[in-house]
Amino acid sequence: MNSNQFLKIFQSRKMAALLLLGFSSGLPLLLTSRTLQAWMKDAQVDLGVIGWFSLIGLPYTLKFLWSPFLDRITLPFLGRRRGWLIMTQIGLILAIGAMAFQQPQQALQLLAINAMAIAVLSATQDIAGDAYRTDVLEPAELGIGASTWVLGYRLAVLVSGSLTLILADHISWNWVYLIMAAFMLVGLSATFWAPEPRRNTPPESLIQAVYLPFKEFFQRLGVPSAALVLLFILLYKVGDALVNNMANPFLLDIGFSKTEIGAVQGTFGFLATTVGVVGGGAILTKIGIYRSLWVFGGLQALSNLGYFTLATVGKNSLLLLLAINIENLCAGLVTAGFVAYLMSLCHHSFTATQFALLSSLMATAGIVLAAPAGELAKLTGWPVFFLITLVAALPGLLLLPIVAPWNQQAPIAPTSDLLKSDSDNLDAW
Repeated sequence: MNSNQFLKIFQSRKMAALLLLGFSSGLPLLLTSRTLQAWMKDAQVDLGVIGWFSLIGLPYTLKFLWSPFLDRITLPFLGRRRGWLIMTQIGLILAIGAMAFQQPQQALQLLAINAMAIAVLSATQDIAGDAYRTDVLEPAELGIGASTWVLGYRLAVLVSGSLTLILADHISWNWVYLIMAAFMLVGLSATFWAPEPRRNTPPESLIQAVYLPFKEFFQRLGVPSAALVLLFILLYKVGDALVNNMANPFLLDIGFSKTEIGAVQGTFGFLATTVGVVGGGAILTKIGIYRSLWVFGGLQALSNLGYFTLATVGKNSLLLLLAINIENLCAGLVTAGFVAYLMSLCHHSFTATQFALLSSLMATAGIVLAAPAGELAKLTGWPVFFLITLVAALPGLLLLPIVAPWNQQAPIAPTSDLLKSDSDNLDAW
């Protein structure tokens, strides 16, 4: 990415919209995961229960089940993608605002129901947003477009992760969530202003919307290769997911205050993330999607050693700075490369359903596979736990020679319209 490409982020309406919509996509995630875990830790909720609360994020792993509705149904305002974005963003403002009335100490079930509503709406926003991004970008723009989206996403993580922790040391958690609801207005405004993507023919029926995306994906890649790609997507970020599930409880447990954690994450951590995201786009442009998965995945696995060192030494401000910076740098790199990889796999007639399927598998690592993280940390202790996270990253990396050979370029999914040619085959349905 040269200086002219970087300036496109600020000069192009398309890229500016992706930046703001990426922010809207990223804001709700931590409000039902790491930030919520910090609130529950403050409320003296059992560590094991906090770990299992990550299952609130199950909608992120199941969103492919209702994504065909977003491919098939066009709402009567703002087009096929932006109409759904508006609907989900309004719902998120209301649901996040409702968290201001919850009390973890007294009603964990109500808290879980409210958090689940946020997760469902956020997952649906992701379906529409991912489809919009994939539809609006040309093949040559995948690298810079993915980086721009991820930069907006990481800005939101800064706000919903770091800023919330700092605020929670000065005001109640209830007010913190009310403020986060107001931040969702950024995405709402951006959706009205965002350019309309290319118009691809939607499926003619719900049956087509459900059936054709899967048929096209498995036919194009072949069943064995497609199955390995799906397994790779499931496993690639398992080690990082285990760390993310327990990072804030760990740092609070060894004596850091919420303000200390939030300040480091919000300053140096954010700079590291920005370098990772922008650098990830630049490196991806130079070496290609496949090679970036090798380089970024290896760095992501090694970044967990920062937390292992901190767990071994104990509370140390310098090590806190290093651990958070290394994690955020590698997270920015790997997310930029992984988003571009997922977009390259999607046919433009079915971006909502195909990207939802792929990203659901990615989310499964962070939600289902990482759910026992709290129990595992209690059983092993923090140092051994972080070594286990390093081992957990290896299966995904071992699949790289098969699904992303170092000396090959990632093929871009076709954009031709399959719907007419396949309609005769669907008459029997």
